Amino acid sequence: MRERLVVVGNGMASLRFLERLTEGAPGLYDVTVVGAEPVAAYNRVLLSSLLGGEVDEAACAFRGLDWYESHGIRLITGAPVTAIDRENALAIVGETHVLPFDKLVLAVGSTPIRLPKPGIDLPGVITFRDLADVAAIRRAAVRHARAVVIGGGLLGLEAAVGLSRLGIDTTLLHVMDRLMERQLDHAAAGLVKRAMEARGVKVMLKADTASIDGDGRVESLTLSDGTVLPADLVVMSVGVRPSVALAQGAGLETGRGIKVDDRMATSDPRIFALGECAEHRGMTYGLVEPAYEQAEVLSRHLAGEAGAYQGTALATSLKVSGLPVFSAGVVDTPESAEAIVLSDPGAGLYRKLLVEDERLIGAVFVGDIGEQGWCKALIRSGEPVTGHLDDLMFGRPAAAPSTPQTLAA
Repeated sequence: MRERLVVVGNGMASLRFLERLTEGAPGLYDVTVVGAEPVAAYNRVLLSSLLGGEVDEAACAFRGLDWYESHGIRLITGAPVTAIDRENALAIVGETHVLPFDKLVLAVGSTPIRLPKPGIDLPGVITFRDLADVAAIRRAAVRHARAVVIGGGLLGLEAAVGLSRLGIDTTLLHVMDRLMERQLDHAAAGLVKRAMEARGVKVMLKADTASIDGDGRVESLTLSDGTVLPADLVVMSVGVRPSVALAQGAGLETGRGIKVDDRMATSDPRIFALGECAEHRGMTYGLVEPAYEQAEVLSRHLAGEAGAYQGTALATSLKVSGLPVFSAGVVDTPESAEAIVLSDPGAGLYRKLLVEDERLIGAVFVGDIGEQGWCKALIRSGEPVTGHLDDLMFGRPAAAPSTPQTLAA
């Protein structure tokens, strides 16, 4: 009999794992995947485009139900796993349904953080994380509505851009002194701020929310300096926390996330975790690339192949209001490193390379990100960059045209 594999969660990490497992070891396991959302896995990266009306929900879908069926995967949607009975090797779905397992994969993602501020539970305060959030925001974003987005990280910027595309009067608040401070230095963040404002988004930095106010629903937001902003809709986008409640209830070892080793195994060797819920060597990741790398490693391990996850050197590549942005490695210049900078604010162009001991330790590009793949490879490999700096900064020259050869008569 085939071993019973139950996968809890049907997000992007879960689907990538299933794709790789069925490619590398088709039919090896009797697979059941359980998702709390009412639809199969979809592309969360497109949520801001969906919010802004650039794409429809069908464009966000990855695999149709026929794909799961054709690969022998039993898919259960709209039914959260509420408990794990490790003693009897059972995943409890809802209140009464049980799924026996020989191996279990937790790909339960993360939950959006809601700041503990007065008025946080008023109707009209919405997070920005999934399809249901997009639908709720669009219902609230009626004509002439005023929206305030809290959080100047990647998701906050995406939410603000999406609302702006709907023609909504949108203000973005960020408590730090620059947008995306984990990925961008001040100069790059300044260009992103300009791009947001060019799209009609008002950006307020060093803006700390004191309270959300209203009688029965959101009417305004008050900052710690006393400034009052009228608001019909408040989108909370201040980060996420790994979902650990299910693992904790089962007695698995957790820290910030569900602790895993290099094979993505938890403290119970029958149970694995990957994606945003997993904590590997003290690190949790809220990006797609690490989740996909973890999915590759786990699929190989469960197929009986060698493989180990070594961690991911984080890199960010995106478009903010049509402006390409890339960062990898160190962002702010340490005393021991040299910063090589090309800046043309008028053209919306900025490049910074951080070099230490002849090795690239960080890169920030805005406007032109043509060498992003090369930069990521150099940061990860530690290869000396001597002789490459001009090409990294200005782009590699196009190959010279070949000289036609005259054939001898």
